[in-house]
Parts: sequence; C-alpha cells; structure tokens
Amino acid sequence: MGRVGKEVAGQVISFAGLVLAAVCCGVPMWRVTSYIGANIVTGQVVWDGLWMNCVMQSTGQMQCKLNDSVLRLSQDLQAARALVIICLVFGFIGFIITFIGTKCTSCLKKDSNNANVVIIGGCLIILSAILILIPVCWSAAISISDFQSSLIIETQKREIGASIYIGWSSAALLLVGGIILTTSCPPSKPYPAYRAPMYPYAPANTAAYGPVYAPPSSRPYTGTYSGSYIPPKPYAAPITYSPRQYL
Repeated sequence: MGRVGKEVAGQVISFAGLVLAAVCCGVPMWRVTSYIGANIVTGQVVWDGLWMNCVMQSTGQMQCKLNDSVLRLSQDLQAARALVIICLVFGFIGFIITFIGTKCTSCLKKDSNNANVVIIGGCLIILSAILILIPVCWSAAISISDFQSSLIIETQKREIGASIYIGWSSAALLLVGGIILTTSCPPSKPYPAYRAPMYPYAPANTAAYGPVYAPPSSRPYTGTYSGSYIPPKPYAAPITYSPRQYL
C-alpha cells in the first residue's frame, strides 16, 4: 500500500472512531439498571448518561430528564463529560490537520512539511483515543465494583451500558487510525548538495622539472667527419642458428 492509500485508510478509520465517540457522548447508556418489583407491571429500566437520565416503564413509556447540575453526577461521570468533549475537540482538529498535509493536496510545497503535518494530526488522534479510553474504563470499573458490593441495595446496582462498549470501539479505531497516519509518511531527510572534492594545490618545483634541452654552444666543432658513423660501443652480431636444429 502506497503513501496515499495509508493516509486515506487512516483518515477513514479515524473518522469512524470520531463518530463512535460522538455517539458514546450523546447516548444515555453509560449505566443501566433493571428493576422488577413484586409485579411485572412495576418493572422499570433506568439509563444513566452524561447529559440525561431516562426511565423506561414495562408498559413502554419512557421519561428522560436532563441533568441540570454537574454536581449531581458521580465523580467518574463528571470526569467523563469533560474528557469526552476534549477527545472530540482534539480528534476533530487532528482530522482536519491531516487533510492539509496529505499528498493529494497542494497546501504545502515540500513533502517533508506534508509529512510533519500528517504526523502531528496522527498524534492528536492518538491523544483523543487515550482521552476517551480513560473515562470509559473508569466508569466500567466503578460499575463492576458497585455491582459486586454487598453494601449497595439491589435497586441501586448498575450494570455496564452500551455506551461503554461504544467507547471502547471508538478508542480502538482512533488508536489504529492515528498509528497508520503517523507511520504512513516518515519525514525524509534532505540530501546534502554535491560538492566537488577539493585537492590541495602546491606550486610546481622548477628545480626538479628544469628544461631538458640545452641550447647549442657557440664554440666551433673541431671533430672530423669520416663519412661513416661508428657507435661508441659496438654491439656483437647475433648468433646464427643452423636449420638443422629445427629438423
């Protein structure tokens, strides 16, 4: 898979994670309570969310009420409301930043700058995955501990709602999408400009490399010329070989 394919895959996965994070934030099903009294008519289901609480009767009627005050929520839901909103903000910013640095756009001129921008967006998406994972795991741990506690009455025990599972799925998708974006285009180091090798130059030694030709002397030639040249050192005649040696 090329660079463009990795970037597109990371953006699609990250967008799916952001959608699930928004659903987890809005759906009031962080904790669910099923209570059935002596008569099945009195049975009801209570849903606790970040923004509202809903009660559904066994007859099919549902009543929802917005949480007017944050202090009425438990500590884990108070922290979850803030962390989920921060998660959505960071995830959205990182998702927009990745579009600026993708290879198929021409917002930036250098490939190294595009790679750095995509890596920053991927890091923000990974951070948003961590931000939504913390409140989801915290709320799930408190729900399990309260359900197993013997000090809490049966009607007040809460179970893990669907929003917890949606939050886990959102964190997984955001984490995978952010990792794909951060590893899709590592910044390439610019190659240094080629420079010709410089050799030290030394001036020529005129004493060692003097002229080899001497000008003729002005003195007259006193030797006699006999008409034939005899070398100063005579060479011996080559040895003759008889044809019998090769027969």
